[in-house]
Amino acid sequence: MPGFDTLPIEETLEDSPQTRSLLGVFEEDTASISSYFSQLFKAMQRIYDAQNELSAATHLTSKLLKDYEKQRFPLGGDDEVMSSTLQQFAKVIDELSSCHAVLSTQLADAMMFPITQFKERDLREIVILKEVFQIASDDHDAAINRYSRLSKRKENEKVKNEVMEDVYTSRKKHHETTMHYFASLNMLQYKKKIVLLEPLLGYMQAQISFFKLGSENLTQQWEDFLTDIGTSVQNVRREMDSDAEAMDQTIQDLKEASDPLYMPDPDPNTVPVNRNLTRKAGYLNTRNKTGLVSTSWDRQYFFTQGGNLMGQSRGDVAGGLVMDIDNCSVMAVDCEDRRFCFQITSFDGKKAAILQAESRKDCEEWIATINNISKRIYLSENPEEIAARVNQSALEAVTPSPSFQQRHESFRPSTQGRPRTGRSGSQCSVGSESPALSSLSLDSLVASDTPIQFDIISPVSEEHASQAKSAGQGRTNPFGESGGPESEESEDSILHQLFIVRFLGCMEVKATESADVIYETMRQILAARAIHNIFRMTESHLLVTCECLKLIDPQTQVTRLRFSLSSVVLCASHQENKRLFGFVLQTAGGRVDGRPVTVCYVFESNNDGEQICDSVGLAKQIALHSEMDRKASQKQREMNKAKEKQQEELHKQKQIEKDLEEQSRLIAASSRPSQTAADGQVLVLSNSQSEDSDVGEEGQKKGESEA
Repeated sequence: MPGFDTLPIEETLEDSPQTRSLLGVFEEDTASISSYFSQLFKAMQRIYDAQNELSAATHLTSKLLKDYEKQRFPLGGDDEVMSSTLQQFAKVIDELSSCHAVLSTQLADAMMFPITQFKERDLREIVILKEVFQIASDDHDAAINRYSRLSKRKENEKVKNEVMEDVYTSRKKHHETTMHYFASLNMLQYKKKIVLLEPLLGYMQAQISFFKLGSENLTQQWEDFLTDIGTSVQNVRREMDSDAEAMDQTIQDLKEASDPLYMPDPDPNTVPVNRNLTRKAGYLNTRNKTGLVSTSWDRQYFFTQGGNLMGQSRGDVAGGLVMDIDNCSVMAVDCEDRRFCFQITSFDGKKAAILQAESRKDCEEWIATINNISKRIYLSENPEEIAARVNQSALEAVTPSPSFQQRHESFRPSTQGRPRTGRSGSQCSVGSESPALSSLSLDSLVASDTPIQFDIISPVSEEHASQAKSAGQGRTNPFGESGGPESEESEDSILHQLFIVRFLGCMEVKATESADVIYETMRQILAARAIHNIFRMTESHLLVTCECLKLIDPQTQVTRLRFSLSSVVLCASHQENKRLFGFVLQTAGGRVDGRPVTVCYVFESNNDGEQICDSVGLAKQIALHSEMDRKASQKQREMNKAKEKQQEELHKQKQIEKDLEEQSRLIAASSRPSQTAADGQVLVLSNSQSEDSDVGEEGQKKGESEA
């Protein structure tokens, strides 16, 4: 063989020491080849595995880029430009993923297959032949030793033949095994060159094919696209650098400006107290009772919103109502040896909160702010801006945005002061407040310029109101409450159902044909509450009977309102919020434009509104059947009375006829002359008879006329 020595196969039978020495060299070379190719196999296996991972990662990247438009980031808006750009990138990377998949297949066929076959077939075959050669060589040596120990004095043909047969078999096996072993070792010298070059050739060809495929797919259009994207990235980077510089400058300015504010209790001369605030926000410590005598202080973020003090803990999405500070009282107090404490007490004195500020300035500003809000002291502002904000609040109250960010922003206290629309008592006229509210109302359902009543007027207040108006001209209550003494219902009423409700408001309406009038009234009342920051609701017990509907004070059990069941013309619950329900009431007195006044009442209940409406409908059905039975009974009584009257008239007629007969008999008896009577007596008798005859004739005429 040119280039290297070979093992002489023709000398395998002789098995000389020189041949054995040369065999040792070949075996050592085989061990080196096996070690080297094992390392080469590991390296190529890593290339193949890396290529497979790259192909899979490229495919996954393309899939994620395609799914970008389906993602909804909380702080990211819908960027159509970004989505379209990433879709273009996904298309390019998807093509690259296909190219990588083709490259992986080519590497598996042209690179990994030859070297794997060489390792698992050729090298393993040589290892097995080496073991067989060693066993055959040991067997041949053992047979030769037994043959050499044959005795020449005591020759045994049988033993001699067996030993000779054993030598023959072992020598033949050793010779054949050695020849195959030497041939495999000689072929290994060729195979190591082939196996070394073939995988490298396949690897290079696969890479060249991959690059050609990429060059065909990546045209000039893609190069222009990548150039434009690179320019856009540079522009974004420059914008980011500019914003970073601006933020750094802002941070530096805030550091310098906020240095006096780092102190918890700054000098009042350095930071003066602002007593004209109408909005305030910041962290306060609130005092909570944990037992009969023990208390705890919790730190929360407080802010004013309208006429309410709101509190929000860290981690909460929105703040919650702490206290209504309309007409409340606030003052500094000493509490548990803590500084800068103040107490807020509600207008009715039933609720109080003790808070602790961080500094004297903060405490005084909180007290001044709450006093300003409580006394309706607001900064003067442009009326057009006020109307615009009221309209925007109404639109947001009626149609809230579904965005999480907008919902979160709606609960944050704004940094600018917003004036509050003053309200007197519990009524607010929202019909002519703004064009936006007028456009929101439906004139065909709700009367225009109609006041909304947000609270229930108690009978005591109605009595005082009637006493105040002593001019003699009574005013009809447009909301259906009766000022007179209420009639007692029968105690044996079939239906008695009690529901806990909260009064939202009522207003006069026009149409009563469908439930749309109730839905529109709900919308306008809720919008008006949102505009005027009215959160308080009067809780009552709604008693449904077969005669009437009653609103009862849960504490005093005094009837606040009473409606006759026959005056309820419509009742419905909200289509989405089942806890809202309302009914339309037709008032007994007063007419507008020739039609009776109708008022829609809106409530919120702990129960399902449909259940309450079903109860009212059942009560009306029972009342209807009762009324029908009453009318039938009354008609029967009238018929019986008419029959009795007819019998009485017949009896009277018979009595008259009897009287006439008696008169006729008397007249006939008086017409006979009396011989024993005197002239004067005859004259008197004649007079009496004439009078009786006159009475009889008049009775006869009267009986005939009555008959």
